[in-house]
Amino acid sequence: MVDKITAPGVIARKGGDKIKMVTAYDTPSARIADRAGADIILVGDSMGNVVLGRADTLSVTVDDMIHHTAAVAAASPRAMVLGDMPWLSYHASTEETVTNAGRLVRAGGAEAVKVEGGRKRIRMIRAILDAEIPVMGHLGLTPQSVHAMGGYRVQGRDTAMAHELISDAVALADTGVFAMVLEGVPDTVAALITREVAVPTIGIGAGPSCDGQVLVFHDVLGLHDGHLPKFVRQYARLADTAVEALSQFFGDIDSGAFPAEAETYHMSEEAARMLLELEQAGDGWRRIRGDHLLADDAMDR
Repeated sequence: MVDKITAPGVIARKGGDKIKMVTAYDTPSARIADRAGADIILVGDSMGNVVLGRADTLSVTVDDMIHHTAAVAAASPRAMVLGDMPWLSYHASTEETVTNAGRLVRAGGAEAVKVEGGRKRIRMIRAILDAEIPVMGHLGLTPQSVHAMGGYRVQGRDTAMAHELISDAVALADTGVFAMVLEGVPDTVAALITREVAVPTIGIGAGPSCDGQVLVFHDVLGLHDGHLPKFVRQYARLADTAVEALSQFFGDIDSGAFPAEAETYHMSEEAARMLLELEQAGDGWRRIRGDHLLADDAMDR
């Protein structure tokens, strides 16, 4: 039996075998990811864009995250189930932060949570860790900060910003996160951070030097026709395959080819013969219905 992936197991992979992470938002996709060999399944607040069709992640709530995390956890994957802390779920107070993280674990089945931001989030991260919940950090292009960043822009391209990112990464590692996502940062910066911190880095648009990589399930498999960031490599076009399959299904409905004999249930020949005889008797259906009504009335009395 293959061992379950845990936070200590992820930490032990630092500088070793690459960590494979992918998003999933429901039971079927979690099973696919797990069968393919994912180490971590991220139930990301990206489901606001990918699944719910919203323009950003900011409208995603804790209840949304619990719903989708529970669906992923229902797959009982070998991979770690990592739940995203959505915007405003870890900003107001340490008490509210711990409550929300605890709900993701207790009601959602998450085995760890992910928090965006650097040194300004240390107090909240420490509170979650004190509640014995493993935390993954997230630095660089943090989608919950889209308005503050002025859009989805690569972070750390100048020396000052790069230094800030490195300082944030060191602070997160010192606080006790078991890993951190580096998103939308130059490869040189990601490589420096990866060398500097003792916990694994997982890149998304951060070059090849990170200890692992993550992409969105729907992007990798081509399950939509939307814009793909530069860092995405698409390995399939399943949306096109699905459209083709459904078109064939609808065509078979139009032609009468579906359902065929093998896809149809049957009565015994004797039961079918009796049913047809009653139909041909003209008032047979009325008589049977009347008998049933009399019997039901007698039972009521």
